[in-house]
Amino acid sequence: MDQDTIIDIGQQALEVTTALGAAVLLPALLVGLLVATFQAATQINEMTLSFIPKLLVVVVVMMIAGPWMLRVLMNFTLNLFESIPELIG
Repeated sequence: MDQDTIIDIGQQALEVTTALGAAVLLPALLVGLLVATFQAATQINEMTLSFIPKLLVVVVVMMIAGPWMLRVLMNFTLNLFESIPELIG
């Protein structure tokens, strides 16, 4: 196993991690931005007002995108396991 192979595996792992993380974090970020804008406009400074909508959005996104996320992670893991004989010898 040479350095290029290790770098490729690391790059693939980072791409999978970024895709899976972005699928959950971007909707939460957008909802947080909308709630913050609402709080600034109405001058309501309630902590639960910003936490509850983000939590609900993350739960909904996990329910909708969960199968896709699991499929991506399983494909990456299976490809990595299948390439072990090539990497060793």
